[in-house]
Amino acid sequence: MTTVRVRLTLIYSGIFLLTSVVLLVIVNTLLRQALHSRVARLPAPLEIEAPPAPAAPGPVDEQSPLSALVRDVIHYQWDVSALAIGVLTVVSVVVGWVISGRVLRPLHRITATAQRLSLSTLHERIALSGPRDELKELADTFDAMLDRLERSVVGQRRFIANASHELRTPLAVQRTAIEVGLPEDVGDIRDTLLLHNHRIEGLIDALLVLSQAEHGLERRSPVALDEVVRLVLAEADRGGVTVTARLEWFVVPGDPVLLNRLVTNLVDNAVRYNHPGGAVEVTLAGGVLTVRNTGPEVPAERLGDLFAPFRRLHTSRRQGAGLGLSIVASIAAAHGAAVRARPNPGGGLEVAVTFPAG
Repeated sequence: MTTVRVRLTLIYSGIFLLTSVVLLVIVNTLLRQALHSRVARLPAPLEIEAPPAPAAPGPVDEQSPLSALVRDVIHYQWDVSALAIGVLTVVSVVVGWVISGRVLRPLHRITATAQRLSLSTLHERIALSGPRDELKELADTFDAMLDRLERSVVGQRRFIANASHELRTPLAVQRTAIEVGLPEDVGDIRDTLLLHNHRIEGLIDALLVLSQAEHGLERRSPVALDEVVRLVLAEADRGGVTVTARLEWFVVPGDPVLLNRLVTNLVDNAVRYNHPGGAVEVTLAGGVLTVRNTGPEVPAERLGDLFAPFRRLHTSRRQGAGLGLSIVASIAAAHGAAVRARPNPGGGLEVAVTFPAG
């Protein structure tokens, strides 16, 4: 792919070479005509008697010495011009490369800033200095857009924090009222209310985590991912499913709470969507966290739905709100990791999260 700098260099060199050739052709042509005109106006030289020369066979060159001199001068001029054009072509390429690099330097700065920015580094600005030209106007416009985006993200984060408090508090009060206010002998009503209360709390918590992950990481710290996996497996409700693990030491720069949620969702999803007495295998090797389970058949054409919010392969709501793997994908993206899923032969699913080198 030809870069803009190469194209600008070729344009500069081409224009310089074209104008140089045209200029030299015009100068040499006018010089030849001027020399011939001057030679034609010179007076004839005086004739000096000399002894007759012996006759020589063949035609005699009747061209005067001045005409031969003009021809030699013109030929020499063309040779020097060709050499000058070659040297100037090389010089124009070098100068064009340097000049185009200086002209495009502000664009490289804008591009580098845009590639470096994320939702956690929106405070950075290009702050391009120099004359008020098109590039300066472009950089200032980009900085103004970042100002608006930063204000929007700060407002959304503030809204998430407020919503977390405002939604969780009445649910906690409601759960306390159910547990204290309703006696245990009212039958299934108390258990049903508590079940729905816990389900709503889980849904709100999942939505808040999803929103937090999609807004990026404000700060990163070294996290031992193998220790996170061991902690999650120790606290997981296995529900009669056999869980095995093969873990290698691996450190991820990121958020320990979100990484814990990522592993928790993967393990819970593998346990929930499984056969009674099934198996779950958790592997961490080479920076790749893999969770594989037995279970029902997963159509290959439905794999994309697994990572979309509120999408389920089955319609039963007791299997969750459909946010588990979408949260996994968002947390992985916030940590620069890639997620892939593929169905296992005979049923079940394999989900692999590939983290960048720690």
